[in-house]
Amino acid sequence: MQTEGGWNEGGKGKSVYDDRPATDQSSDWHVAIDDYHRYDEDLDLMAQQGMNCYRFQISWSRVCPTGDGEFNEEGIRFYDELINKLIARNITPMICLYHFDMPLALAEKYNGFSDRHVVDAFIRYGQTMVDRFADRVPYWITFNEQNLYSMNEAFRIAGYLQGPETDEELFQISHHVMVAHAAVANYLHAHSNAKIGGMLAYSEVYPASSNPRDVLYARRIDEFLNRNLLDVFVNGHYSTEWLTFVRNQRIDLDFTDDDQATFDQLHSDFIAFSYYRSVQINSSMVPINTIPNHYLDFGAQPVPGLQANEWGWNVDPLGFRDILTKVYNQYHVPMFPIENGIGIREVYQGHEIQDDYRIDYHRQHIQALKDAVFTDGVEVLGYLGWGLIDIPSSSGNMDKRYGMIYVNRTNHDLRDMRRIPKKSYWWFQKVIASNGAQLD
Repeated sequence: MQTEGGWNEGGKGKSVYDDRPATDQSSDWHVAIDDYHRYDEDLDLMAQQGMNCYRFQISWSRVCPTGDGEFNEEGIRFYDELINKLIARNITPMICLYHFDMPLALAEKYNGFSDRHVVDAFIRYGQTMVDRFADRVPYWITFNEQNLYSMNEAFRIAGYLQGPETDEELFQISHHVMVAHAAVANYLHAHSNAKIGGMLAYSEVYPASSNPRDVLYARRIDEFLNRNLLDVFVNGHYSTEWLTFVRNQRIDLDFTDDDQATFDQLHSDFIAFSYYRSVQINSSMVPINTIPNHYLDFGAQPVPGLQANEWGWNVDPLGFRDILTKVYNQYHVPMFPIENGIGIREVYQGHEIQDDYRIDYHRQHIQALKDAVFTDGVEVLGYLGWGLIDIPSSSGNMDKRYGMIYVNRTNHDLRDMRRIPKKSYWWFQKVIASNGAQLD
């Protein structure tokens, strides 16, 4: 929904995003950057830069308009042609099956992933996409930033349209999403040679002080939001601490024997994650009896001494290295960072945007990745930045630009959507050509 546009074309059904109106600080989702009509131009820009891997999402409602009904061959053909054109340019495709945009019909009828029917519908959709594309697409993820379904964000991204938003519902949604991931991953492994991994939004969380409670809260945040899911991705079971918490809190997970049997077959070929920033946790700000999933809602603070953009997202390459190294040390599964970048407000004024701050951000993070590989011994499959081309941010804000190519539109004025390379585009061309050796 952040790239394609074409919201009512090609037999596509509505997603939950298609009815969301523009606001003072965001666009609607009808056009995005119009990749539905302009992707040939964007693929040529990728090829010119030397990109050798591109991650994109299949829109569930484009290929299956109601989410659980007939498949739309015109929509499937769109992705079939996209994949073939990527391969023709020597760009390896990577598919993400779900990036928050639930088919509206499923959200309205079943309240999204709070209902088992939607789990079954997603598995059917995912297996069909595997059947159609796994012969040409070697890398897959199911859910973008799957740990967000363990946070309050779940009620915005899981197709949940109404209800009390209880902690028990949060845990059930998180579990249902994991069952859906495991079933599709098992199917892909059984029916193809492609690789698949779980994907997390991984922020480094530091204790705000040496106070033992700050240290405890930082560890529990990592356990409940990251490690618990990694344990399933890699080892097929939830963590002991998390399961004990669920039992003690008398939370009904809707966890069946069949679910565990599905987990028992699960493994991950890599661990994918996004990384942008770090925060610190101040336990004194967290109300008594708050569950670990909500600690950051109350106690998150900026990390002192680090530069940050106007939205408060800091620059912390050491946090990036630490995540790569500690997760690899624990699980010994190849790491694959597939989102990393910084959003900055930029305005095109007729000359090349000199985004040295973006170059510096990526330079520091690629060096941190190299340190993780060559000093710490981490196996890393690749590095995907966020991103090549300006798109509306996850909140729909076109003013928060992450791209190395400027797109000439604003939140409320589509203009001509011309693509204009920034200084970082040409810098990254050299980085790619040297496989990260040349970072000057």
